[in-house]
Amino acid sequence: MISPARPPARRIAALLTGTIALIVAATGCGGGTGAESAPGKVASITALDYYTDEPEHSQWGEILTSCGKRAGVMVEQTSVPGASLVPKVLQRASSRTLPDLLMLDNPDLQQIAQTGALTPLGRYGIDSGGYAKGILSAGTYKGKVYGLAPYVSTIALFYNKDMLAKAGVAVPRTWDELKAAAARLTRPGRYGMAVDANATFEGTWQFLPFLWSNGGDEKHLDTPQAAQALQLWVDLVKSGSMSKSVLNWTQADVHDQFVAGRTAMMINGPWRIPALDKDKNLHWGVAPIPVPRAGQTPVTPLGGEVWTIPQSASKARQQKAAQVLACLNSSSTMLTLAEQHFTVPSRPAVAAQYAEQVPSIAAFAKNVEAARARTGELGVRWPKAATGIYTAIQSALTGEQTPEEALRHAQRTATSN
Repeated sequence: MISPARPPARRIAALLTGTIALIVAATGCGGGTGAESAPGKVASITALDYYTDEPEHSQWGEILTSCGKRAGVMVEQTSVPGASLVPKVLQRASSRTLPDLLMLDNPDLQQIAQTGALTPLGRYGIDSGGYAKGILSAGTYKGKVYGLAPYVSTIALFYNKDMLAKAGVAVPRTWDELKAAAARLTRPGRYGMAVDANATFEGTWQFLPFLWSNGGDEKHLDTPQAAQALQLWVDLVKSGSMSKSVLNWTQADVHDQFVAGRTAMMINGPWRIPALDKDKNLHWGVAPIPVPRAGQTPVTPLGGEVWTIPQSASKARQQKAAQVLACLNSSSTMLTLAEQHFTVPSRPAVAAQYAEQVPSIAAFAKNVEAARARTGELGVRWPKAATGIYTAIQSALTGEQTPEEALRHAQRTATSN
């Protein structure tokens, strides 16, 4: 994600919702990583994340250091590239050398929790109340909460105010309005609409609001509701309102097209806001993703990372890690992180406060209330369904298969052993 410069550090305050009670036990020291200066006394703990780029790496380092000080420990931060995090975690889990505190992309939690490498947060007395249902689901495995997210993200519709005003087009709220608006906004050198439809989980992520809002389900991809959602994208490409290049674009590419004036509308996330704000000549707005019928609420996917506490031979270090994790999920830390990363605080009360401060976040905060965890229905089987979905998108948008044919194949992929 693109993050703005870090604001001044804030004092860590109590959570707005619920009280965090931590069971601080000075029992056992055992093996693992991190220093223990005396039996039962923990001097430092380790934390692993995938924020290798600046300023995110340093921002997380400062937050971890601050929360560590409040817990009375030094937090030793290590960051690895995102693609290598899960393989490294699985390798270290087998050798029992996991860090004391572990960040995971929320769809990966199911896979890691399934191995037995993580501990339920209820063990430490951490209150998981006050979170939106979808957010809590993202950190839950088999009914137990294993991870909590200080913030989350989702996607919405960005639009160029000047282009819409000049074309006399209102911000589209429904699929029919979206197709009509995209057609009127399209002209030589400019498309009306842009999405990321590439052959990765990112392409699936962008399609989910259209699938879910139409009543489609990743458990049953071969349904009329799913086909109708994919047909909408096919229609946009066939009509010339959306470039065929969306098959290869990333979310960053979509952003670049929007900034360059080569598309009037796009689907993207709040982490793009800092870059958009830098262009003073670009007048943009953000609205909920259009829905099939007027009056519906869009159902969007949840992005963001959860913090977890791996299994360890040292109960004392686990308790310290729990104190740091609780601090990361405190209201003031949520606000600081949201300001840094332009994301949505995970507790609705804090998100509402932030949306008042930053109006451009309001649409995302609203979407988060009804957002879903990608693993909420399928758990560890989600990656197979996600692969089937983006493969179907590619087949349908290239004309290789009809949406119905492509999604029937996707369903077979998702249910195969």
